[in-house]
Amino acid sequence: MSEKKIVVPGDLVTEQRTRLGSHVFTENGKVYSDALGLVYEDRDSAAVVPLRGKYIPRRGDLVVGIVESEKFSVYGVAINSIYASYVSKQEVRDRLKRGTVISAKVFDVNEINEAKMEDLRVFYGGEILSVTPVKIPRVIGKSGSMLAQLKDGTGCNILVGRNGWIWAKGGDINLLKEALDLIEREAHLSNLTNKVGDFLKEKKVNK
Repeated sequence: MSEKKIVVPGDLVTEQRTRLGSHVFTENGKVYSDALGLVYEDRDSAAVVPLRGKYIPRRGDLVVGIVESEKFSVYGVAINSIYASYVSKQEVRDRLKRGTVISAKVFDVNEINEAKMEDLRVFYGGEILSVTPVKIPRVIGKSGSMLAQLKDGTGCNILVGRNGWIWAKGGDINLLKEALDLIEREAHLSNLTNKVGDFLKEKKVNK
């Protein structure tokens, strides 16, 4: 994988006229970054992927991902990371389309943090929600207590990825989003599981 250039807000991304991706802006015909992140360029566009809040792959992690590319022997999968990740086509029964949502286990991480994944599962329908990866243990809770409460309180089918992406389907997705926002804001506080439980009960009563 080629080395990506790190930029800070205001740094030049490219002098070429190109379609604008995320976290870039134009000035005097040149493209600049508006975030601390990595430059991604192709023939059609330029973008910056912010470094803050990104996932660092670790062996054994269960992640939620989105298929983003296909090569002759692998599928490239986005997993909320600045590093590449992929799954071998030998792991897949049916051909995967770009945009397919999956879960998988990180089988190996090489010296440049590229992740090889296995035990792939395909999801149909539902949504992907996002929280900061370092706060995922709070979403799961001790012995899965917070996750069980979220499932019971919202009626959603939920799979939590260590990469900060959460697949959810059915139930009250909007209520789940509100509960996740609460966890995100107050992850540093104690008794959070009880607070989220009270929040979910109150919302149900008021509906």
